Amino acid sequence: MKKGLLARIAATMAAPLLLAGCMLNEEPSMDVSAGSLAKAGDLSGAQLAVGGKEFTEQLVLCEITAQALESAGAEVERSCGLSGSSSTRAALNSGDIDMYWEYTGTGWATYLGESDPISDPSKLYHAVASRDKKTNGITWLDPAPANNTYALAASRETANKLGVTSLSDYAALAKRNPSQASFCGAAEFFGRSDGWPGVQKEYQFSLPQSEVSELAAGAIYDSIDKADPCEFGEVFATDGRIEALDLTVLEDDKKFFIAYNPAVTVKSSVLKKHPQIAEVLEPVSSALTDTTLQQLNARVDVQGATPEQTAHDWLVKKGFVGAE
Repeated sequence: MKKGLLARIAATMAAPLLLAGCMLNEEPSMDVSAGSLAKAGDLSGAQLAVGGKEFTEQLVLCEITAQALESAGAEVERSCGLSGSSSTRAALNSGDIDMYWEYTGTGWATYLGESDPISDPSKLYHAVASRDKKTNGITWLDPAPANNTYALAASRETANKLGVTSLSDYAALAKRNPSQASFCGAAEFFGRSDGWPGVQKEYQFSLPQSEVSELAAGAIYDSIDKADPCEFGEVFATDGRIEALDLTVLEDDKKFFIAYNPAVTVKSSVLKKHPQIAEVLEPVSSALTDTTLQQLNARVDVQGATPEQTAHDWLVKKGFVGAE
């Protein structure tokens, strides 16, 4: 087995925890047996390391992947809950992990350093996949239909009171009355060209720092629901708390945010050794729609289930794995 960074995070109804303390545990989180995925490919004897970032969707996707591979016979080491995109990508590059789910928009803007947007999701995926494989030896498996793009949101009450339904409306408010446009975001969003700096540039406004608050990603939803400490905030389009809290997502009327289709990124050398990985995970990826991810995320963030149980129950329900 690889000696990678292992992180097992139990999610509660509160925001997902950052990696303050990682629990070392090499046992599978749930017992799984063969289902339909095992018929797609045999991974008996394969030793694989699966990683993921620290927010809810990534914790669930990490567990889905690990349990899917285990059902096909692989021995899996988990590094679920790595802190941020840069750390997770570095773990993949170094070989500490073999694969994790990444988003096409992140690949294009963050890892390939491209600032020119590609509006067509299919063209974006193929551009990212081609470049990353050729330049970095990383293969992008087929993407899921879900699009977890960035968005800005507010409580329905706030949006109605201020008459803000689009990002252009928000930009006008920020110029007219900055105190009513107070904004909460996570550290990564503030540091990305496809995040806050790009939004301000595209929509031609500059919110004073006194009206900007940096929060953990999971805490933003409750904060904008209560309008404390901010009226508006960064959200992910597939997050289950948007519907649960009845938040209003602002229309990106200038189409600034590009597609963020999730896809498993895997070291090309690992995939060459175990090509069955693609065959086992393809049905999983195809089944991950916006609605599915919203429901999976809500089960953790709203209902308080763990990512491990959430992943397991979904895989069993789909017939992808056996219950035991």
